[in-house]
Amino acid sequence: MVKELMHDPLFLAKKAEKATEADLQTAQDLLDTLIAHEEGCVGMAANMIGEAKRIIAFDNDGEYMVMFNPQIIKKAEPYETEESCLSLLGGPRKTKRYKTIKVQYQNEKFQTRIKTIKDFTAQIIQHEVDHCDGILI
Repeated sequence: MVKELMHDPLFLAKKAEKATEADLQTAQDLLDTLIAHEEGCVGMAANMIGEAKRIIAFDNDGEYMVMFNPQIIKKAEPYETEESCLSLLGGPRKTKRYKTIKVQYQNEKFQTRIKTIKDFTAQIIQHEVDHCDGILI
């Protein structure tokens, strides 16, 4: 189900709780909401729809992907960029990102996976993991 976007900076600044199998519907709602905003959004975290859970959904080179409990365990090649966010008012903000990341996460069956991701998809994941950690750009 498409959910309303959260704009409360106090809620968005809270660290998200670990996701469990009980949160599968939240993941589906997150994906539905991301798809509904696909023209202006490439990734979302569950707190953006009012659920303080470590779940992200994003466009992975044209195919949507959901990660439960993502953690960035390695980063390389820092660079400066600007990003916008549907949850925050105002224009793009400057931030530091990494060209290559290694992320540990769980899939929809809660099996742990580790994946190395580069370029724009890595930037999206970093932005969404920041949301899970209560970090706003």
